[in-house]
Parts: sequence; C-alpha cells; structure tokens
Amino acid sequence: MSDLSMFLKQNKRERKGTTYAASKSFCDSEGKPLEWVIRPLTTAENDEIRDSCTIDVQITGKPNQFRPKLDTSKYLAKMIAKSVVEPNLYSKELQDSYGVMTPEELIKQMIDNPGEYSAFAQFIQQFNGFTDINDKIEQAKN
Repeated sequence: MSDLSMFLKQNKRERKGTTYAASKSFCDSEGKPLEWVIRPLTTAENDEIRDSCTIDVQITGKPNQFRPKLDTSKYLAKMIAKSVVEPNLYSKELQDSYGVMTPEELIKQMIDNPGEYSAFAQFIQQFNGFTDINDKIEQAKN
C-alpha cells in the first residue's frame, strides 16, 4: 500500500537548473568559455512549444485528410530559447546587436557553429528528460 501524502505537491522534489558552456565564442577575461544558465521546462511549457511547432499537412491522395507534422528545427530552437535564463535571449539590446527579432533567431546567431548548436540542442533535450532512442537500444542490449 502506498501513502498518498507522499504524492502531495509539498513532497515533490524541485528540479534544479544548471550551467553549460554553449559556445567557445564567448569567453571570460581568462579565455574560459562563459557558462550559460539553463532551467528545466515544465510539461505544460513543452506542450505549448510542441503545439506551436506542429502543423496539419494534407495526406497525399486523400482529400480533406490531414496528419500532424512537427517542425523539429523550430521546436528545438524554441525549447532552447525557453530553457536559457542567462544570457537573456529576450533582451531587446541583445537581439538588436545581432539584428534579429526573436529569441529563436538570436540563439542561432549567437551559436553559429553548427556543431556547437547541435551539441547544445542535445544537451537541452537530455537536461529536460528526453533520451536518444539509441541510448535505450544500448541499455536493452546490456
């Protein structure tokens, strides 16, 4: 038997934020890459992001029938933007300095190295609890 009180909100562990050096392009006075402050997303925030990046696409050969399609590039950019606390990607001054108008455009301008962007996107996904299917396959083999 379980004790229902253990599931009450006050007993839930709070998820903590972390830091991550997203790019070697931003360094402190000693040449060390700057740490970006990252926060975990909630399920509701993730659902909102996913819904905003999903469109209905008509099924070929089937009039008036549609299937949902996720724009994964847009989804990842929005997930990153929502997870980053520092630097403030919503800062007008920061956006103006890169000539962009949204946090998603800004993150792609700030981290313009495709390898660094991909590594950062992967880190954000893992930090938010998403695991790679290949990791699960490896676990199942062992």
